[in-house]
Amino acid sequence: MYLEIVSPEATLFAGEVTSVTVPGINGEFQMLQNHAPILSLLQEGNVKIKGDMKIDEDFQGKFSKGADGETVLSITSGTIEMKDNKVIVLAD
Repeated sequence: MYLEIVSPEATLFAGEVTSVTVPGINGEFQMLQNHAPILSLLQEGNVKIKGDMKIDEDFQGKFSKGADGETVLSITSGTIEMKDNKVIVLAD
C-alpha cells in the first residue's frame, strides 16, 4: 500500500509500505493492504511503519527505529485517511 506522511513543513515520506499503526483517539490501530476505507483523528503517540522505507536525508532525524524493526514517527496530533490502498497521514 502507498503511504504519504505530510507535516505543516513538508511531505516527510511518500512510498510503498506493508503496514501502518497509528495512535487513534479511541486507541491504537493498524492498517494493512486492502483495509476498509477509514478516516480518523490521531492523538499524541507514535506512527509505526513496516516496510522498506527510503526516507529523504532532510527528514531522517524525525524518524527512529522501533523495537520490532519498524520505523517510528512521534506526533502530537493529526488525521489519517485510508482509501483504495493509499494512506495519508496529516501529522503535527
